Amino acid sequence: MIETIGRQAKAAEPVMRNMQTDTKNELLSNVAKELVARSDQILAANAIDVENGKKAGMSVGLLDRLALTEDRIRGMAEGICQLIQLDDPIGEVLQMKKRPNGLMIGQKRVPLGVVGIIYEARPNVTADAFGLCFKTGNVVVLKGGSDAIHSNKAIVDCIRATLKQHAVDENVIQLIEDTSRETTTAFMKMNRYIDVLIPRGGAGLIQAVVNNSTIPVIETGTGNCHIYVDESADLKMAVDIILNAKTQRVGVCNACESLLIHESVKDALLPVLAQRLKENHVEMRGDDAVCAIVPDVKKASDEDWGKEYLDYIISIKTVSSVEEAIAHINRYNTGHSEAIVTSSYQNAQKFLDEVDAAAVYVNASTRYTDGFEFGFGAEIGISTQKLHARGPMGLTALTTTKYIIYGSGQVRP
Repeated sequence: MIETIGRQAKAAEPVMRNMQTDTKNELLSNVAKELVARSDQILAANAIDVENGKKAGMSVGLLDRLALTEDRIRGMAEGICQLIQLDDPIGEVLQMKKRPNGLMIGQKRVPLGVVGIIYEARPNVTADAFGLCFKTGNVVVLKGGSDAIHSNKAIVDCIRATLKQHAVDENVIQLIEDTSRETTTAFMKMNRYIDVLIPRGGAGLIQAVVNNSTIPVIETGTGNCHIYVDESADLKMAVDIILNAKTQRVGVCNACESLLIHESVKDALLPVLAQRLKENHVEMRGDDAVCAIVPDVKKASDEDWGKEYLDYIISIKTVSSVEEAIAHINRYNTGHSEAIVTSSYQNAQKFLDEVDAAAVYVNASTRYTDGFEFGFGAEIGISTQKLHARGPMGLTALTTTKYIIYGSGQVRP
């Protein structure tokens, strides 16, 4: 089965590589309309997955990631429609220089080829991955988890039906429906057919792919995201940003998991913040200084500083300077998204310059690290590595380049 899917993907590659932009945009528009038209079918399939998740004891945060609504399906469709408005990067000539021997040597942007994606309980990834890969002329092979299998099948069936209706090879998108570990392992060895593999999910999944894949991997990391409240911070702004980053959606990788507070503002900030967090059912785990100010705070362990909770839990630590905050973040973060709340231009610039992460914010919520919010239409994932792509991966992250050379009969002496 895996071998067949690989061969079909490779056979479909020329179809995508040679497809014109107008054709891609028209098909994306039709897919977006069909997703909305089939909302009832998709929601019915998703309801099965959600019910199974509840029976299996899935956490609130993961259930939130899994669940679809009519608004979320419309959001998926809107993300695809946004891609239509974006320039097609394929065919762009990045540079062209004339050599002394008369050769004209340039670089042209081309598709990666066949993109494999392994992901967990995020059915919206199915539509996002298709849209981004299709716009950039790539074939995509999807391997979702058992938690979202019914949702993923419904979405892929919708997309493939639309492609078939417009006489396009349906195999430009394929879903591996066998969710067993053995099949996943076999998929990670398909370097004969798959050009790049992108994992999206928890730390365990990502590490398993990085350790076992024979296909080049673009690592999308977990999100132990921090917010640092500086001594000059507007405290009302800080509370609003923290609440948004922590509670707007707890089960996502750009949610705030850890909070650092300058010791000079802890007495003024913590009582107000603690009350707001309690109102939102957030459990706090703090250092000694935090525990002394706020009743009922659990004592944080060393493990808490590096924890991605994906739940209604936050760790809180006091620091004596922006330098200490930066050092703590660079020790415990996962290279995803970090934020400072400050009125100091000097501290803001220092934080931007010295924090090592894919996205670094001044006076804004980490929840904005998202392809849709960055204007990419959607994202294939948020890369926390430093090769090829970093941060939200939009269209250009799914391309590579080739050299194009124009000659007039030159031969090498």
